[in-house]
Amino acid sequence: MPAIRKRHLGLLLSICLSLSLAGCGSGAYVIEPIPSRQGLSETQVKADPGWFISDKVAIIDVDGIIMNEQQSGLFRVGENPVSLFAEKLDKAKTDKHVKAVILRLNTPGGTVAASDIMYHYLLEFKQETQKPVLAYMMDVAASGGYYLACACDGIMAQPSTVTGSIGTILQTVSFEGTMQKIGVKADAIKSGKMKDMGSPLHDLQTEERQLLQNIINQYYENFLAVVLAGRKNLDREKLLPLADGRVYTGGQALEAGLIDRLGYPTDAIAWAKQMAHLGKAKIVTYHRPYGYKPNFYASAGENLNPQSLINIELPRWLRCEGAQFLYLWQPETN
Repeated sequence: MPAIRKRHLGLLLSICLSLSLAGCGSGAYVIEPIPSRQGLSETQVKADPGWFISDKVAIIDVDGIIMNEQQSGLFRVGENPVSLFAEKLDKAKTDKHVKAVILRLNTPGGTVAASDIMYHYLLEFKQETQKPVLAYMMDVAASGGYYLACACDGIMAQPSTVTGSIGTILQTVSFEGTMQKIGVKADAIKSGKMKDMGSPLHDLQTEERQLLQNIINQYYENFLAVVLAGRKNLDREKLLPLADGRVYTGGQALEAGLIDRLGYPTDAIAWAKQMAHLGKAKIVTYHRPYGYKPNFYASAGENLNPQSLINIELPRWLRCEGAQFLYLWQPETN
């Protein structure tokens, strides 16, 4: 069968499958051609009135859990948040017309390593380009999200934003008691007594707990150092009472000195333009060709319900392959 007929047959089968699936429920499926090259594209979401405006303010999103792994879901392959963040910053770096960046945060945080990688990548971007970066917090910018905001030149939050949660957590679980009741015993063959430290197959021992606590304390000190480096209005004595893991509303964070201003998207854009000494500018976002973003709010908070107090899904730490050190606000595990 000629190659062209095979392609047509494949397309016909895809259409038939989509139509059959659409008949099983209330959902609808859209089939459209997409470019073969999937590099980031730019979309203009707003522009000041006037002709021949070349200066730009780029909006870069950080949504969902911050992890250095590819996220995926039903019928789709997701992005690696760290890789996508770096790719967007690189695009803003190489565009001479981008004069400022708004980092739009809607995340409860994530792993220590991923948060720290993104933080340092943002510092490098600022150092190399001298372009101002403004953190704009939406629904939630807690823990690793706040960690990342501290690399910015200014922090703005909505009054309803949830932020803070300065601290580190390692969530473990033990099934030893349950295993004893059903007659199951774990027996690890290991090279050293600490090789299965934190395993869910046995209770955490005192020495194990102390070793893990030492790591937590080190990561916590790193977090404090990041906040102190970014928030010149705070010293350690003022910060420590604020950094016990609690979250704050936007108003409370402003009063505590954790952010600089309260505002909404138009306020963030105006402040970013002021930082870059711009009179008029275009506001742009970056996306894959098949992921069109029509306005400032588009895609903000995809796959995220940060203020929900009831979550029937398993917490992320239970769905991971192993225990992880996290800069993460986890209300569902408290």
